[in-house]
Amino acid sequence: MKMPSPDQSLAGRITGLPILSMKELWSLWDKYFPRRPPHNNRAYVQGRVAYKIQEESLGTPCTVRQQLIQIGEAQSKFKRQTNEVRLAPGTVMVREFDNREHRVTVQGDATFDYEGRRFKSLSAVARHITGTQWSGPLFFGVVKAKRGSK
Repeated sequence: MKMPSPDQSLAGRITGLPILSMKELWSLWDKYFPRRPPHNNRAYVQGRVAYKIQEESLGTPCTVRQQLIQIGEAQSKFKRQTNEVRLAPGTVMVREFDNREHRVTVQGDATFDYEGRRFKSLSAVARHITGTQWSGPLFFGVVKAKRGSK
């Protein structure tokens, strides 16, 4: 049986694992792990090797998460300035007020979803919740990122 080549597509490398002999699978295991597990369960070995192949191709969960955040920010219609608060679409802000928990979700079209209603600003949401004029970022505890941080 031929070992999966690093030049193959990610899908091709993963789908080729079930047809490998255990000897070939152990060879891949040894490439990714410092020692072998105490058991010889093929499904376990195959699953762990598949995960490592994906991690090698796509990055670690942390790097993938950071990439997804950057993609979301790039698609956001929020206009950013250097002194502006950065809110990625999908961010959920929670505030307890008047013995009730209030959740607001940042939308990709530069609006805020609160209880199924869309608001153009956090301040509009805060005003709706409290009935008085509020700074939305202040009400929800959103702070500006320090200079140089992401």
